Amino acid sequence: MKIGIFCSGGDCAGMNPAIKAFVEECYIRNIEPYLIYDGLEGLIDGNIKKAEHSDVSGIIYRGGTVIRSSRSKRFFEKHYRAVAHQNLKNEGIEKLIVLGGDGSFRALEVFYDDFGIDFIGIPSTIDNDIFGTDYCLGVDTALNVIRRAIDDIRDTAASFKRAFVIETMGRECGYLALVSALTCGAEVCVIPELELNLSSLEKKLKKEVEEGRTYAIAITAEGSNMSETIETWFEEKIGLESRVTKLGHIQRGGNPSVFDRLIAHEFVVFALDRLEKASNNHHTIVTKNGKFDFLDIETVSNGKYEIKPELLKMGRILSGLNQGE
Repeated sequence: MKIGIFCSGGDCAGMNPAIKAFVEECYIRNIEPYLIYDGLEGLIDGNIKKAEHSDVSGIIYRGGTVIRSSRSKRFFEKHYRAVAHQNLKNEGIEKLIVLGGDGSFRALEVFYDDFGIDFIGIPSTIDNDIFGTDYCLGVDTALNVIRRAIDDIRDTAASFKRAFVIETMGRECGYLALVSALTCGAEVCVIPELELNLSSLEKKLKKEVEEGRTYAIAITAEGSNMSETIETWFEEKIGLESRVTKLGHIQRGGNPSVFDRLIAHEFVVFALDRLEKASNNHHTIVTKNGKFDFLDIETVSNGKYEIKPELLKMGRILSGLNQGE
């Protein structure tokens, strides 16, 4: 059996540990492993190589992905999918593992419908917004990158009596912002999933400033589009000089955490187990309540990820809401 692996969409820490585990597990199982470079674009261009141990030696501690990634408009044209299929046939590759998000999984579902190429998707996105799984590869590392940044910014905030608005990634999902706000002691959290009561927060923070508070931290998700608004609010309503820091792409990088290295290996093992034992695979591997399972792509694509109600409840006070609101 020959199986290929590639990355698609945004990179994240944990991809390299997954690639290393894939190659090593394949050789243990007498499977021929293939690396597909540059994601879906590489699949079209035939940038495919049989993997050797030397290709993955020393990559487990590195962020990003050594086989690179891409986004591909070409892949949504059937002509280019046919080219990609022929490239796989030329190498004798029968099945695929893709590290990516739901957009990547949808692309592979179309590929499966066209040519019957089995695949398993491993959820890999720092936004942690894929339906059906509690955890996506790379999230723990991203949260630790954010935590370090907030801790460092707090030093300056305290030194200058300033409010800092720190924007995390998360276009439609506020998971990173919410968890970071809760674990870093922020005073304000702004995410798409929670209404924002600035009047309540104003009353609370003004009282704290009167009682001696000299600085404040607000965490916003990029999808809220509220960073500059909160900056102005701090200055005009709370009376604190304010700055905005947008963390941007540093959140995708960094050495993979122990947790991301371990779950990357677990994802790969379960994916290979499925590909070895079953056919007609067009599924995403998910983890729910500490257990691994598989969901078909249609279910994953049509579902909408929701942050756990328990986390949202804890975040309400940081959005100016009472528990009963």
